[in-house]
Amino acid sequence: MKYKIMVINGPNLNLLGAREQEIYGTATLEEINQELEVIARNKGVEIEFYQSNHEGELIDKIHSARGQAHYLIINGGAYTHYSIALHDALKAVSIPFIEVHMSNLEAREPFRHNSLLSPIATGKICGLGRLSYKMALMAACETLLGEGENSL
Repeated sequence: MKYKIMVINGPNLNLLGAREQEIYGTATLEEINQELEVIARNKGVEIEFYQSNHEGELIDKIHSARGQAHYLIINGGAYTHYSIALHDALKAVSIPFIEVHMSNLEAREPFRHNSLLSPIATGKICGLGRLSYKMALMAACETLLGEGENSL
């Protein structure tokens, strides 16, 4: 069975590489996706990428993952902190997911300290820039493929 992992990115992540480089670095979302594609190919898993600045489109994508994806990696951007709808969509599809953020949310503004996604996530990786995505993908692959001590 070939496993599928879906990487979902929320608002403003399409501007990676140009926005607040002191926080997010210079890598574009496309460059990050290309790195993840190589890792997924080497692990023998299928990977799909999606980004939207619109909450409803993100929810629709999460709904479409039901029965299609075996694992999600999600950076909800600002929706992480206040979107009950995003929380409910992730909970409704019952697909394990890892919450990812490039910056250390705890070291930023107080409103970023709260995540509505963390309580239902399998795990959370943040503060490591583009490496946060790579670590999340490796964890998802190891879990799905039964590698390492984190496997189910």
